[in-house]
Amino acid sequence: MGRLGKQSWLFQNEIFVNSTGTAVGPTEAEGPLGSSFDIKYPDLYCGQKTWELAERKLMEDSIEACLNKVNLKHEDIDFFLAGDLLNQNVTSNYVARGNQIPFLCMFGACSTSMETLAVASSLIDGGFADKVLASVSSHNATAERQFRNPTEFGGQKPDTATFTVTGAGSILVGKEKGFIKITGATIGRVIDYGIGNPLDMGSAMAPAAADTIMAHFNDFGKTPQDYDLIVTGDLSGVGTPILRKMLTDEGYHVGASLNDCGLMVYHAEQAVFAGGSGCACSAVVTYGHLINELKVGNLKRIFVVATGALLSPIMIQQKETIPTIAHGVVFERVE
Repeated sequence: MGRLGKQSWLFQNEIFVNSTGTAVGPTEAEGPLGSSFDIKYPDLYCGQKTWELAERKLMEDSIEACLNKVNLKHEDIDFFLAGDLLNQNVTSNYVARGNQIPFLCMFGACSTSMETLAVASSLIDGGFADKVLASVSSHNATAERQFRNPTEFGGQKPDTATFTVTGAGSILVGKEKGFIKITGATIGRVIDYGIGNPLDMGSAMAPAAADTIMAHFNDFGKTPQDYDLIVTGDLSGVGTPILRKMLTDEGYHVGASLNDCGLMVYHAEQAVFAGGSGCACSAVVTYGHLINELKVGNLKRIFVVATGALLSPIMIQQKETIPTIAHGVVFERVE
């Protein structure tokens, strides 16, 4: 692995996407990308007794879908990297309890999808593993209960609020040749612009996305025109325009190549406020729709920048501002 600048990794060995798997809830299944998801549930319980068990089921389903596509079992995988939004990463920990793959639990809030993938790729590149599985999950009802109000409360939300994606995404990376390579990653810094409103995550996270994207361009010597798509995790309809302006002000004109997973996963008429968020937001869009677009050749090189708000309810109650972070990974189609 070669280090570029202070924040980026250029992988020296070929790292391939061997498989992906996705599982989603009803609102995501009804969105414009519904056909790209492997498993879809008609309600938030996903056949389980509680929402927390439903989220666990989603992650387990995404893993099974991922491994079944390449006829692999849990024991064939060297390491399992996973994270979620619940206290102490209970979804990931309990899934790891079941699959018994050597496990590294990770947390970067909604940036965890690309955090786990970047580290998984570095393990392959460094020769420490042959096959690594990375997974994340989120659930609308579990996140609402933990971070905002009891779900029975039914409080009015502002238009700046985002809608946590119910779903899970898994990706298997390894040395076995495939259609898509992971070629580089940029690790974000914690950025805090002094925003303290937990119902406006887009404004809080946009500066972190801008910081990581600009660091990536500087470290790799790239411009926006070198990518078919630069897609953020969950900046929504509020944060995406802020990001675009911040990049433009620094001389980076991203044009139509910039999009956001939180805007892509839902129809505009769905009742999702400013758009989607959650660990699964970037994961299900990337590991479903965007991987398919790379496979068929509609996209050749993309930079996926997952964004995360590193807050807790206690810190917000104590009037702390919201630290944020963004991690990015480069996917390239093998010609």
